[in-house]
Amino acid sequence: MSRLDQTTSPYLQLHKDNPVQWYLWGREAFEAAAAQNKPILLSVGYTACHWCHVMNRESFEDAQTAALMNDNFINVLVDRTERPDVDQVYQNAATLMGARGGWPLTMFLDSKGMPYLAGGYFAKEEKAGGLPSFKTALTEAAKLYRDRADEVAQGTARIGEQLNEVFNRSMRAPLDAQALDLAAISMAHRFDIFFGGIIGTPKFPSVQQVEVLWRAYLRSAAPQFLQLMSTTLDHMLIAGLYDHVGGGFFRYVVDERWETPHFEKVGNDNAQIVGLMTSVWQHNRNAICEIRIHETIDWLMREMMVEDAFAAALDADTDGEEGKYYLWSEAEIDAALVGTFVQKFKQAYSVTRDGNFNGKNVLHRQGSSAPFPQSDADETLLKRQRDLLLAARQKRNAPLRDDKVLADANGMMITALVEAGQAMGRTDWTTAAIKAFDFVVKALGDGDKLSHSWRAGKRGHQAFSDDYAHMARAALALWEATGEPRFLERAKAWAHTLNENYWDGVMGGYFYTAHDDEPLIVRTRSIYDQTQPPANAVMIGVLARLFMATNEMVYNERCGTLLRGFTTEAMRVPQAMGSYFNNVEFAASNLQIVIVGPNSSAKTQELVAAVNGRSLPNKLLTVVTPDFALPEGHVARGKAMENGQPTAYLCQRGSVSAPITNAVTLSQILQLPQQRPAPGARPQ
Repeated sequence: MSRLDQTTSPYLQLHKDNPVQWYLWGREAFEAAAAQNKPILLSVGYTACHWCHVMNRESFEDAQTAALMNDNFINVLVDRTERPDVDQVYQNAATLMGARGGWPLTMFLDSKGMPYLAGGYFAKEEKAGGLPSFKTALTEAAKLYRDRADEVAQGTARIGEQLNEVFNRSMRAPLDAQALDLAAISMAHRFDIFFGGIIGTPKFPSVQQVEVLWRAYLRSAAPQFLQLMSTTLDHMLIAGLYDHVGGGFFRYVVDERWETPHFEKVGNDNAQIVGLMTSVWQHNRNAICEIRIHETIDWLMREMMVEDAFAAALDADTDGEEGKYYLWSEAEIDAALVGTFVQKFKQAYSVTRDGNFNGKNVLHRQGSSAPFPQSDADETLLKRQRDLLLAARQKRNAPLRDDKVLADANGMMITALVEAGQAMGRTDWTTAAIKAFDFVVKALGDGDKLSHSWRAGKRGHQAFSDDYAHMARAALALWEATGEPRFLERAKAWAHTLNENYWDGVMGGYFYTAHDDEPLIVRTRSIYDQTQPPANAVMIGVLARLFMATNEMVYNERCGTLLRGFTTEAMRVPQAMGSYFNNVEFAASNLQIVIVGPNSSAKTQELVAAVNGRSLPNKLLTVVTPDFALPEGHVARGKAMENGQPTAYLCQRGSVSAPITNAVTLSQILQLPQQRPAPGARPQ
């Protein structure tokens, strides 16, 4: 029986019939390596990874390759979405060792887990440019471990020291008063002025960096920031990164024009893009943003639901072919759209006989007329044609879905649903967010603690700091939207768990793993944006919100300590820390809008709608009934309805505005520059 038989990971299940004698990550593997005096071969991948599947077909299913692996190594397979802590350590080790990293990640370790060789995807046969085949790499790695033990020991010791320096060095310093502006300018220099996105290929959405530019525009009104952000967002929304038939965004594109995607779809990517689109739409009512928000959320609800929560990802491959589910030949388009003015569709979506990807077509709107307004007759036709294509596509074999429920990814999707729902008046989206939140609490929660993942009724590893941070952020978004105290209490409880079990009392910041977790070769403490914003960035915003909501100084003090714990790194590599700067800006703005009025009052809801109708990424909205007392010491404590009418108060950096009872007036005031963070503003 394979050790993978009883696992819940879809990725591990794909390998359970391999001739490779796979071990799971853990004590059994390390004890076997020590007892048999063998090195460990660690392979890290995930369900939606195309090249992981290629390596599986080429090498792990091959009897000769498997025999070489079994004879010389203890082979350990890790699903990086289940054990992101393991992945984070060895991705960083691979980078230090000069390897490219990414997935699949192939690492050769000693019996204590220290790496001595690193690589990524290895082909079955040798490639041009001197890249060895996987069999060659296996042979050389085994020989090195067997014949040059002293050299291996010296190398692993050196890597251990370097890893410790990466994660456990001091990064504390005072916060530069111009940090936000300097970071935005630094990031802007790296953006492609013609096609948007960060210069180079492949191109990822890089949402947190784009948001830095967007916030810089809202803060300064400098048109250069708007131009770079708009160019990037426009290409993301009309080109091949977007699934024009079914909705939702792919992981990345392989070309500078955003035309050819890598076809995996990941939940947390889409959550971040929905959040950005919502903020842009609130500012300028961008019609394409509005439609893409609706279409993406429709896709989430249609294809990504696991009970009341959301699945992790969809595979890039179908039937062993990359993108097969999403690609169209011209003949398939003609057949599906017969009788509907097919030529109009082919012209709008650049469909040709030869195609633009392996003889088939990735649909995109590059080079065609602007696809809006939606009332246009041509657009009505194209919408009907896309619906016909979706119906045809749903008859195909669907890509494999990684139906794990991940706490961190669900926190991000819940926040995006709430923000979009509040902005666009979609109470059903907010309701869906509440259901997803309650599911995570029930299925993954145990008192004030969480598990990282859940699938088929089984919980995975205990939660990482990212899980608590993103779920706390989701709880606060729901508290803003509903005013229900339970969401605020849940955010406070998860923040407490983080502070008690993950806080680095020496350097400051949150470790990725809990104090009582299984130790790895290094305990990571990261501030860099990876596939999602890290806890050390997200918690700056969470703690600032908790302070504004409760007026408890412990949150303000911890927020300040946290953001100052990474300032030297922020100025050294700002381009890697977009979410850090976005949350620092929130904390520095310290803008809270308090609305006093009965929830049932139409006037109260008009004031709420006025707030939600503006792009205010730095605001915290608090709606209280007339008999509710704000916390002791709160700047708006004791403020009441003016002349018996629901009333709004703007609180910022210790001051409170005059009462505002008219929703139009409130909307106009919120558009003024005074609601932007003051130059050089720091958290209170």
